[in-house]
Amino acid sequence: MSDSSTATRVPHVDYLVLDDGDPHLVANECTSCGARFFDRRNACAKCFATEFREVAIATEGEVQAFTIVTYAAPGVPVPFIAAVVDCDGTSVKGNIIEVEPDPANVRTGMHVRLGTYSLGTDDNGVEAVAYGFVPA
Repeated sequence: MSDSSTATRVPHVDYLVLDDGDPHLVANECTSCGARFFDRRNACAKCFATEFREVAIATEGEVQAFTIVTYAAPGVPVPFIAAVVDCDGTSVKGNIIEVEPDPANVRTGMHVRLGTYSLGTDDNGVEAVAYGFVPA
């Protein structure tokens, strides 16, 4: 990964925060019912309220479901492990990274923590950074 003191790092998704110390995810939480969403919302899909607040999501969690993806769009390296992780009550979709994509290396109930990785650096030194989950 590039040295952050000499290169700009930008998150691949709007809800990944890189510049507040430890990387973490943020969600929009409905102020009425507490439902959380990672995308922009005009109204809550659960209760239809229209007020939200931004909340930090726990950086550790437990794998609830996973699959090993062996076919993907052209240019997407396969295989990889796609998972749903329960981060203290918030479901987060993300890849399991730094693990060989083999069923022997991942299981439901496995404890994981948020990790980041580089997607590449452009000619101007700007590095795109994505998130995934690594075994805790």
